[in-house]
Amino acid sequence: MKSLLLPQVYKKIGWFMLFPAFIAGLYLLIWGTANTYNPRIKTYGYFGSVFASGKPVIRFDYIELIPNLFSILFLVGGILVMFSKEKKEDEYINQIRLNALQYAVFVNYILLFLCMISIHSFEFLNVLFYNLFTIIIIYILRFHFLIYKNSTNNNEQ
Repeated sequence: MKSLLLPQVYKKIGWFMLFPAFIAGLYLLIWGTANTYNPRIKTYGYFGSVFASGKPVIRFDYIELIPNLFSILFLVGGILVMFSKEKKEDEYINQIRLNALQYAVFVNYILLFLCMISIHSFEFLNVLFYNLFTIIIIYILRFHFLIYKNSTNNNEQ
């Protein structure tokens, strides 16, 4: 079966994008955007209900650049890390990939379920936003943990 994985060099590019975006995202999560320089840019898109503002829902309007930029960097970097080949790519690595992806999706939906029954109102929108990133984080942690565990088991034998 042909693999849809990217060449291994993209993993380094992905880490270069993912790590700073993760740190910046944590900073924005903890301290918010009030303490940072946050330019606004005008863009075209969907901007909510016509009933709330009286404006057309699809229009040109201003968005905050920094949170959107770091979200995009995180997603693209995470995808590059997740879907890039390892130096030694074989069937066992593919099995570890599958295991890590299944684990990430399962844990993600357990977390989402717990949040659904305990977090309500508009705060749940924050949960849904952060939920976009949890599969990437859990997958990367699980995949690299399994690779590390496998390499230490092989070294002991």
